[in-house]
Amino acid sequence: MRLQAKVTFAMRELDRLKCIQGVVDGELRLYQAAERLGLTTRQMRRLVRRYDQEGPVGLISRHRNRPSNSRLKAEVAEQAFAIIRERYADFGPTLAAEKLRTRRSIDLAKETVRRLQIASGMWIPRKLRPPKLHQPRARRACVGELVQIDGCEHRWFEDRAPVCTALVYVDDATSALKIVSFSGSESTFAYFEATRQYIERYGQPLVGVARVGPDLLRVHSTFAPRPVRTYDDLHGDTRRLARHIKRLRGTSVCHRFERGLQVPATDRISQSAGRSR
Repeated sequence: MRLQAKVTFAMRELDRLKCIQGVVDGELRLYQAAERLGLTTRQMRRLVRRYDQEGPVGLISRHRNRPSNSRLKAEVAEQAFAIIRERYADFGPTLAAEKLRTRRSIDLAKETVRRLQIASGMWIPRKLRPPKLHQPRARRACVGELVQIDGCEHRWFEDRAPVCTALVYVDDATSALKIVSFSGSESTFAYFEATRQYIERYGQPLVGVARVGPDLLRVHSTFAPRPVRTYDDLHGDTRRLARHIKRLRGTSVCHRFERGLQVPATDRISQSAGRSR
């Protein structure tokens, strides 16, 4: 009585089994099966011989359940893990791999370090992290209390005029367009002119003018006297537009990224600018 065993085949091995079975049954010639599998006729003869001797199990790869020849040595992995746990427990995989390479002369890929940290619980994969919840910012209650400014460079007039920048002033409470001004570039003087138009038509905002959006890094020269490269560089800078508006009634301009909004302010401004075309 033959014993039945459960054998798992990969899809590649199943395709190989079908072709070799076709050769055994006489449905395929040896060279045809070799062309389908991308093998030589010599390899096909060896597989057919192994199939005759061992059956379908003989077609399973001999490398299965065997350790890789290029695997990380156990002593190196233990040494790296001990150093990471002792000195770099709060480091990410990239920084930990860099420190191991520069200070400990242990050259490991960052993905190898990542696997070591995940196995020890020192690093949580991004897919397994809980989602971050941000409290959305409520809109202002009164019209004219807060105005958001943004500029968008686009070919607004198609081929009838060169590329220009639309400076849009949007009321935070109602998302109504207050000022739409076109200029050659998003410069300080262009904002001065648009702000003058707003103040002459609607008066001074109660709280101030909010400059938000990721493109602040691109137009840093308008709002900051020095280049802005990170989020932290945005805090504490004295900006030209802020200084001039502050001289009017002591109202300052708020230049910062508003994080956690369900509908980002820049999206609302861009949508409003698109509707004004």
